[in-house]
Amino acid sequence: MPLAAAHADTGDTAWLLAATALVLLMTPGLALFYGGMVRTKSVLNMLMMSFVSIALVTVVWLAAGYSLAFGEDAAGGLIGGLGHAGMAGLGPDSVQGTVPTLLFATFQLTFAIITAALVSGAVADRAKFGAWLVFVPVWALLVYVPVAHWVWGPGGWILERLGALDFAGGLPVEIVSGASGLALCLVLGPRMGFKKEAMRPHNLPMVMLGAGLLWFGWFGFNAGSALGANGLAAAAFLNTLAAGCTGLLGWLFVEQKRDGHPTTLGAASGAVAGLVAITPSCGSVSLLGALVVGLTAGTVCSYAVSWKFKLNYDDSLDVVGVHLVGGVIGTLLIGFFAVEEMTGGAEGLLYGGGLGQLGRQLVAVVVVAAYAFGVTYGIGKLIDVTMGLRASEEQEQTGLDLTVHAETAYDHGVLGHGAPVSSSVVSPAQKVTPQA
Repeated sequence: MPLAAAHADTGDTAWLLAATALVLLMTPGLALFYGGMVRTKSVLNMLMMSFVSIALVTVVWLAAGYSLAFGEDAAGGLIGGLGHAGMAGLGPDSVQGTVPTLLFATFQLTFAIITAALVSGAVADRAKFGAWLVFVPVWALLVYVPVAHWVWGPGGWILERLGALDFAGGLPVEIVSGASGLALCLVLGPRMGFKKEAMRPHNLPMVMLGAGLLWFGWFGFNAGSALGANGLAAAAFLNTLAAGCTGLLGWLFVEQKRDGHPTTLGAASGAVAGLVAITPSCGSVSLLGALVVGLTAGTVCSYAVSWKFKLNYDDSLDVVGVHLVGGVIGTLLIGFFAVEEMTGGAEGLLYGGGLGQLGRQLVAVVVVAAYAFGVTYGIGKLIDVTMGLRASEEQEQTGLDLTVHAETAYDHGVLGHGAPVSSSVVSPAQKVTPQA
């Protein structure tokens, strides 16, 4: 008797459709988060780097990225084949588990998009926009796609041979973006005035709005990774909320103790740090573990963001201090807090599992971070010597918004638009001198 054709489950499909939209929303949320953190002269450029990543990564993913990441293994656990290049063979009736394969591919695409966009925060205010257009597709194929195959793809060596756990992207998203950001900011060098001028966020309400959208989208990111409307999705959802809260509180506690002032930027950054750390572990730890993971990340990352001043690397918007450090924390803590009721087998050190799982997590962290850093550094250097990676000194000083995009985020008379204002009602201190 022939086997019945596989059919998608309507409940699982409905949830993953919603989760995919939530994760895609995270990139515009990130654009606002980053845009509020830069100075007024480069706000639009920062927004553009995130939005253009949506378009660039989508084209690359549909052409070859999905097939290489999630196609049948073609090279000993290192990369998939090109059998689904151009999404070949993936019609509306094709099923991955209990959801349509096209939906699964789109869900995974949104992860690739935001990972590329995250890297932009490390090079804010000084990267050539044209160079970014070249960097993103090359980087997506050479860095993100192989790591995604290692961690999630069929036959991937981290998933099936090493046995390290990563539920929703601590390795391919957080650690890859952080290590790549570090490499790229080293290639570019520091911003003009780094460690000499105060480079404060220009719009903290925008930062908070962006953080709120990120937090909202993160439920799709983590709970959606269960690929079904089930109890595991519910547990990952609650763990995500809990870790974001303790991350926020941990960061504010450090600020109050160290600086005497809990800040809005600290609250936003702490929540994001907690969410970063729970990403790999939300499907492996209990609620208690999630609370500890978030608190640890919020506390440690609040100190890690200052390392750039001591080590002299200009990570503009703290991609290294939050995403790399937070991703490492969340991935390693699986080795301590993993529980069998969540993993279906593996247990952490504190639950009687011994050192084995912690060792596997550590190997995965070191290899992925080293690979992402090394390959990104090579891509950045190649682009730098061929077309130049850094904006000119004049562009950086004037601001990338006006010099690259011929626009400004705020109307200060820069382009001469708007109705003239009578000098009789404007004090000398209020007058704005148009820039050339």
